[in-house]
Amino acid sequence: MPRSNFITQIKGDTVKRRKTYSLIAATAAAALVLSACTADSDDAEETTGGTDTETTDGGDNGDAAGPDGVVSFTTGADEYNGYNGFLSSTYSTHNSVINERMSTGFGFFNANGEWQNGTDLGSYEMISDDPLTVEYTINEEAVYQGGTPITCEDYYMDWVSQNPQWILDGQAEAGNTNEDGSGAPLFDHVSDSGTYALPVENGPECETGDKSFTVTYNAPNPDWELVISSALPSHVMAEKVGLSKEELFEAFKNEDFEVAQQVADAWNNWYSPNPGEIQPIEEVPSFGPFTYMEGGWQPGEYITLVPNPDWWGEAPGVEELVFRFIAPEGQLQALENQDVNVIEPQGTQVALDSLEAMDGIEILTGPTMIWEHLDYNWAEGSVFSDANGGFELREAFAYCAPREDIVERLVRPLDEETEVMNLREYFPSDADYDEVLDAAYDGRYDTVDIERATELVEASGVENPTVRIGYSAPNQRRSDTVALIQSSCAEAGITVEDIGSADFFAPGGALDTGNYDIALFAWSGSGQIVSGRNIYHTNGQQNYHAWSNETVDAEWDKINGSLDENVWLESKKIIETELWNDLFNLPIYAHPGIVAHTEGLQNVERNLTQTGVVWNAEEWTW
Repeated sequence: MPRSNFITQIKGDTVKRRKTYSLIAATAAAALVLSACTADSDDAEETTGGTDTETTDGGDNGDAAGPDGVVSFTTGADEYNGYNGFLSSTYSTHNSVINERMSTGFGFFNANGEWQNGTDLGSYEMISDDPLTVEYTINEEAVYQGGTPITCEDYYMDWVSQNPQWILDGQAEAGNTNEDGSGAPLFDHVSDSGTYALPVENGPECETGDKSFTVTYNAPNPDWELVISSALPSHVMAEKVGLSKEELFEAFKNEDFEVAQQVADAWNNWYSPNPGEIQPIEEVPSFGPFTYMEGGWQPGEYITLVPNPDWWGEAPGVEELVFRFIAPEGQLQALENQDVNVIEPQGTQVALDSLEAMDGIEILTGPTMIWEHLDYNWAEGSVFSDANGGFELREAFAYCAPREDIVERLVRPLDEETEVMNLREYFPSDADYDEVLDAAYDGRYDTVDIERATELVEASGVENPTVRIGYSAPNQRRSDTVALIQSSCAEAGITVEDIGSADFFAPGGALDTGNYDIALFAWSGSGQIVSGRNIYHTNGQQNYHAWSNETVDAEWDKINGSLDENVWLESKKIIETELWNDLFNLPIYAHPGIVAHTEGLQNVERNLTQTGVVWNAEEWTW
């Protein structure tokens, strides 16, 4: 295939193939930060990326002797934002999938959603559980593009960028405070200080030039394997402020706030504010299989990556990896025209029918770790608040919402193995799903019971209740979901109003102002044990619906303070029980997923996590 920034391979006449995947070994937690990583698609998932998925350590690249040809992929229409993907303004799924091809961490999520320890970069080991202490070992051959070794100083820089206590104290002394008077973050890092910088009070423990380091936590952390994600090339920041890498390391260890201020000014602007302009490679060095192609960023159209000449692992399978900026509605046509070779469109029957009508492609289908649910609004003003219809009306809605019919009509045509979900912290194919389900839920809402729903409407005291269901529109599957609920619940005397809108989740939208009764959306599995706390705890940042349960709060606190898997399991049984007892929400199903690619492209594999199909792009080859 000729080298170019567009695909020239002609679509063949070979018979298309369809391969399906099952959801196995899915991770237990299924909640994630609902901020920057909203999917820019007609599916409009309100899901995000919490812990970044890292590049794998290679794999079977077939019999290819070296990189060959061009592959083009699209994550959507969003423009690339730049090298530093940890800024609050640049942290997003579409940015991460590009940057992750130019970096690597100590672990990664495999195709089935399982976290794997050990990559070309190195590995880690817990050496003590009291206090929790983890030792990380860096590959002796690991270097940044240009040859500078990756060493412990780079992980110390990563820790500092997440605003440890001495940084916050310096900010407070400088008068840069939050509303409560505490020091505001100096580095504009997407992660809160409480995630890593504060629990690891002394930062990574090491000496200059070390190829290993140790971190010690001041309390147990169930998600310790996911905390340290990536190195930060401290030699670049050091040069920005006129220091050597070693001098910068010493300044940080000595808590030199003035140096930190200078570095933060550079770090906070370490991205690409002008689309199409890539900083000199010395300032944005790769430490992954790919790197930027000189002149390879055409704003609004594509950005091209090429093999990193200093990558110490197995070489990528292609000469150029092109990320095209194509809106969801144009992706099917782009694949048929061979403007792209790989797409991951919304999992709908329309998309599947269109793909099956094409020649020369292969289709991969199966579930994802994204799950749909109906969340009640508990706040004053909602028909479901305790001051209005309360539990009786919530239960009436649960009895008339046709969850099985929704799955049968809207999801099983794409993935016949899909079943109605009845838990939030576990997927149906997780090893502990059945055990937790038996302890938490008796199946009473699995079958529509209009007679019981009608009785409960009367018991609620609300005459002719109207339930407003909101979601991010347009979205055909969700509008179809609401239509099925409308038809069923009308028989019980409940009027369902579809209030889906483009700004439902936006600031000032219906969710923000509380002008809804049910929110229909999805969470994405994160691989984190305690991420659900953010949703189901009284003080959770994503507890949008004003729900509070002291028992649940106590169990999340118990999980958060333990490294014992049995403690997590037993506490989550209680949490799931309380979520059903109060009717916090109604889970529905795990989303079906579709990937399609040009026939002849090898090693393309779906990934159940939000990283998606591009997770192993370095292994793709013709």
